[in-house]
Amino acid sequence: MPSYTAPVKDMQFLLHQVLNVSASEIAGYADLDEAFTAAVLEEAGKVASDLLAPLNASGDREGCALENGVVRTPKGFKAAFAAMKDGGWTALDCDPAYGGQGLPYLMGTAVGEIFVSANMAFNMYQGLTHGAYSAIHTHGTEAQKQTYLPKLISCDWTGTMNLTEPHCGTDLGLMRTRAEPQDDGSYKITGTKIFISAGDHDLAENIIHLVLAKAPGGGEGTKGISLFIVPKLLVGADGGLGARNAVSVGKIEDKMGIHGNATCVMNYDGATGYLLGDLHKGMRAMFTMMNEARLGVGLQGYAVAEAAYQNAAAYARDRLQGRAVTGVQNPTGPADALIVHPDIRRSLMDQKSFVEGARAFTFWSAQMIDASVRNKDADAEGLVSLLIPVLKGFLTDRGFETAVQAQQIWGGHGYIEDNPMSQFVRDARIAQIYEGANGVQALDLVGRKLAQDGGKHVMAFFDLIKTFLKQNADDPQMSPYLEPLKKASKDVQAAAMFFMSQAAKNPNAALAGSYDFMLMMGHTCLGLMWAKIAKAALAATTDPDFHNAKLITARYYMTRQLPATALHLARIESGADPVMALPEAAF
Repeated sequence: MPSYTAPVKDMQFLLHQVLNVSASEIAGYADLDEAFTAAVLEEAGKVASDLLAPLNASGDREGCALENGVVRTPKGFKAAFAAMKDGGWTALDCDPAYGGQGLPYLMGTAVGEIFVSANMAFNMYQGLTHGAYSAIHTHGTEAQKQTYLPKLISCDWTGTMNLTEPHCGTDLGLMRTRAEPQDDGSYKITGTKIFISAGDHDLAENIIHLVLAKAPGGGEGTKGISLFIVPKLLVGADGGLGARNAVSVGKIEDKMGIHGNATCVMNYDGATGYLLGDLHKGMRAMFTMMNEARLGVGLQGYAVAEAAYQNAAAYARDRLQGRAVTGVQNPTGPADALIVHPDIRRSLMDQKSFVEGARAFTFWSAQMIDASVRNKDADAEGLVSLLIPVLKGFLTDRGFETAVQAQQIWGGHGYIEDNPMSQFVRDARIAQIYEGANGVQALDLVGRKLAQDGGKHVMAFFDLIKTFLKQNADDPQMSPYLEPLKKASKDVQAAAMFFMSQAAKNPNAALAGSYDFMLMMGHTCLGLMWAKIAKAALAATTDPDFHNAKLITARYYMTRQLPATALHLARIESGADPVMALPEAAF
């Protein structure tokens, strides 16, 4: 069975020494003192270790089953879900006006990491519900909010998002699902959606599907798409549950991973739906959720990697294999532990430096989302919108690679299903694909976000790094962390200039380099985070072993990982012509 311990001490260090949350001017942050956040995170850690982690492997083995039109979740999931509801964890950062606890999104993010690391498939049921809550909270009428939000916040009802169809994924303009208006103001929804996570299950009394469909008069392409609320069970005027809606499960997808989550084919056969937001503006409604949704997927990337790293580090300490080249380290045993070997240490430091940097990047981004929502900070919204495709793409790609590295430390034992490592690899893989495959994230970054508002936000990113470098230039202890960051920032700026010069005259060159640019931005963001972590660790006067470990890991990232920006810049500047000039037969 996999083991997991919530990294509360690391999280507390980020919240209070690096991000200094309780001194922030963001509304609600003054209440986030160290005692309060520790209490929340420690209790979440207990739930994760005692309740969720023990169901991770068993849920993976058992999976979900479709029986007579009803989806059954793995053994133990119903009791665990009830306990999560009773503990108020589903309401943590939701609006108090509808039964939420009103904590900042940052705290929901930190707790979410803990739950994802313990059991990603299980956490998706409530995670997707939060997305439906956010969409209705932002775009719903007051009547819709009163009807749906309290039940979604409590997870008495859960939610889904239905976008993908068998013939179209990213290109939603090709969708065929139709919405026919009715005399009572409702719509009849007809079509098939696939890959719908938590599409049906036995954990809640109702499921609220948010379905993208085309209503008459909207025109072709994405401009004609609207968003509809389609309950599994119809809801009466008094809020009570009525008849079964014309929505059914066609099948449960047989997936590579996240077996404990029911990924369904959903059939809508004239199901009753209600318009959410403006007619023919469904894409706008959906995209208001994207920063939150894509941050959540990026979080999944590093949260699963955290669990894999913990199990790899524990195995490396216990598994006896060979002798240290510098002399016997375990004289009473037949061999030394794996952790004495240089390549094992390199791999573990690759994993550790990624996971901790990724956590800092994600918490910082969540803080910017709080600033944009709670303080109406347009600059924060612009910067986080620029960085979200980087966060989603970079953290899920590197998260999967990290899970594979952790599996490798277990050797052959990591490849068999008796041990936990295969599940971490399989579960992590999906995060690279959904909420926009990572190549699409790179295209979004280069094709839309760089030039957004005249390039204002990418310039703000460069200025942010420049200011940090300048503020710490006179501190000789910071030099090992500043010089690599300065070089990486210059690499990223050079790449940005390449795109600006090539976009019009050679768009293939720009788009062919977009993925490398996303990776450059990701490395640079983690480099900035590690520089800030180093600054906080240098300023600390207590717990020297803990803070020295932060400095060691920061140096490792700066010297072993951050220089990769130069490699990606060389690839970008070589241009797309060598690839684009190849005949199709070459592929």
